Amino acid sequence: MMQRLRAGQPAWLRIFALLAASLVGLPILALATNLLAGGTGGTWAHLAETVLPDYIVTTLWLCAGVGAGVGLLGVGSAWLVTRYEFAGRASFEWALLLPLAMPAYVLAYTYTDLLQYVGPVQTALRDAFGWRRADYWFPDVRSTGGAVLMFSLVLYPYVYLLARTAFLERGGAMIEVARSLGLSPWQGFWRLSLPLARPAIAGGIALALMETLATGIYRAWFSLGDRVAAAQLALVLLAFVSAVLLIERVSRGDRRFADASLRRGGSSRTVLRGGRAALALVACALPLVAGFLLPACLLLRMAITQGDAQFGQRFVRLAGNSVLLAGLTALLALALALLIGYAARLHRGPAMRWAHRLAGLGYALPGSVIAVGVLIPVTRLDHALAAAAQQVFGWQPGLLLTGGIAALVYACLVRYLTAAMQAVDAGLARITPGMDQAARSLGHSPAGTLWHVHLPLLRASALTAGLLVFIDVMKELPATLVMRPFNFDTLATQAYTLAADERLAEASTAALAIVAVGLVPMVFICRQIALGRTPDRPC
Repeated sequence: MMQRLRAGQPAWLRIFALLAASLVGLPILALATNLLAGGTGGTWAHLAETVLPDYIVTTLWLCAGVGAGVGLLGVGSAWLVTRYEFAGRASFEWALLLPLAMPAYVLAYTYTDLLQYVGPVQTALRDAFGWRRADYWFPDVRSTGGAVLMFSLVLYPYVYLLARTAFLERGGAMIEVARSLGLSPWQGFWRLSLPLARPAIAGGIALALMETLATGIYRAWFSLGDRVAAAQLALVLLAFVSAVLLIERVSRGDRRFADASLRRGGSSRTVLRGGRAALALVACALPLVAGFLLPACLLLRMAITQGDAQFGQRFVRLAGNSVLLAGLTALLALALALLIGYAARLHRGPAMRWAHRLAGLGYALPGSVIAVGVLIPVTRLDHALAAAAQQVFGWQPGLLLTGGIAALVYACLVRYLTAAMQAVDAGLARITPGMDQAARSLGHSPAGTLWHVHLPLLRASALTAGLLVFIDVMKELPATLVMRPFNFDTLATQAYTLAADERLAEASTAALAIVAVGLVPMVFICRQIALGRTPDRPC
């Protein structure tokens, strides 16, 4: 049966998926050509003699710390809000995503200003107890541990969102069967729910690690001024991320994590009381307070007392630019993720596997490196289009791609498609292959199977994918700084420009605007995911 079904699969789906993956992977391939470039011996020798050994050790510690941090915070909070009932659970279900809307650089600036030696916390301690610098010890926020904490607080929503979606889509009958067999809630989580959610959790941690690794490239890019060395360093990091993902996939072996149950989220939550309810409340409140509420309150105070004097009509235009860029990129990313993911599900050959991996590697590159990788082919295409229009029509259109936001959307798509692919792939992995076979045996084409079978089941995963890309692009900075057309600023560029000039009080207005604009789609989509899982509501 399966061989007959695969034999009837159209070639157009694979062709379009390969073309889409190639288009997304083109800037990465352009950067890969720098591996053959010469003239970087001095830079690499300087790095090897000075900072490279420390970079390697710090990167390993940073990856280990951030991976453990986002995994613990994301999976733990997702399990609590989906399987237990306690005070504030309904609010935590969507509020735990709020740190995702907080730009990482703003969070770092805020905590540095709060916790540094001349900051309000240490100043208050010295005033209260009469201490001097040598009289007390205070943790240094400018350290590897501080970086791990900042990244964990900002990036754990990736794991939380994907894990929560996976837990919500688990069949209620499976949880009930586990209870009837005598498994405790912890045993049911460890032996049943966690393995079924493993692809989603691995995808979320991979997103967090790629975002973390991307920060190490900026020294070679900006401090050393060596484009080739930065591109080579980026490719080394890409190889590291690919190795991590490969190890995770190999560790699965032949195991699959599809859910054959048609009942979605039907099991009731366990009501917690007393000390257990208090512990659950504290466990969910800590990352929310540290990752969003505390810095947001500090920014709000600064915005009210010393905010940006230009707040008003200009911020409406900045917000419109941000929403336009984020919305276009999210829609395109979701469409491409569905196309590439579904094609990889149907065609399991090496070509689709490599195309799928190539299209998903952009997240490990900083936006500035992606911008250069995009500018190389897009600028050539722009000049070729202008020359062709001049020759054929006698019309000089100017720069059609780089002169508008098309090239910027392309760069953001290359950068953030991975987020959408991880969410869509995790959703597809939970759909048993038997559904494909049954739909095809009933006469549905692959497109009909995707539309009538997979998309309803992927509703929560698709909304999650769109949300991840939208919020990421709302905060996107490096590629926008490099590639934005004239007079096209966003809330992120406004916040960074002011914060980089140590005008954090003025930057607080733009930072809060980013959060406010991102909250509306975030709350709406989270509510749709929650409502869509109930068995009495159609997807």
